Amino acid sequence: MDKIVPDPAAALAGVPDGATVLIGGFGTAGMPFALIDALIAQGARDLTVVSNNAGNADTGLAALLAAGRVRKVICSFPRQHDSWVFERLYRAGELELEVVPQGNLAERIRAAGAGIGAFYTPTGAGTLLADGKETRMIGGREHVLEYPIHADLALIKARAGDRHGNLVYNKTARNFGPIMATAAKLTVAQVSEIVELGAIDPEHVVTPGIFVSRVVAVAEATPPSW
Repeated sequence: MDKIVPDPAAALAGVPDGATVLIGGFGTAGMPFALIDALIAQGARDLTVVSNNAGNADTGLAALLAAGRVRKVICSFPRQHDSWVFERLYRAGELELEVVPQGNLAERIRAAGAGIGAFYTPTGAGTLLADGKETRMIGGREHVLEYPIHADLALIKARAGDRHGNLVYNKTARNFGPIMATAAKLTVAQVSEIVELGAIDPEHVVTPGIFVSRVVAVAEATPPSW
């Protein structure tokens, strides 16, 4: 039951080439930078990365792309003012892209964790995003059939965790973390603080430890309050 590992390198041991990796964060909020750096050092290649965007500046997810480790990105917002790494690789034909509306992205991840085989949504109907997908009229409105996104690995960041893997987050930094934790075979949580069992009120636990495989503490210059 003790899921604490000594460092990010140990937390990322055994990640295979070709893995599908969920990476939490909304921009830089809630992004597990230490785990991404450890994944770069670990060396897994040909990855499919699922995240809200395609990296910022030259750190975190952008650094993973720049290292040539990613084959495909599935995200909602691939382009923004500081997404130059993604844009360079995509224009050079070195990176595949699947754009998914943000609500659909969240629901496809959540569906994987909930055991839902597929679901219909009106979002994307009648657009290029629906090309090649099954559609159906429901309540007089066209819906698109979308499938879950299952992953081999989820990298998330939480405010605090205990040795059983129970997690709490810092405000909106929780964004995709809770649903990603449920949708992967292996979930690794980077936390600012490891607390004793019982220190987190059970009513406050956001991600139960059953969904978390490994927990690693990464000190922050100014830990967020909780």
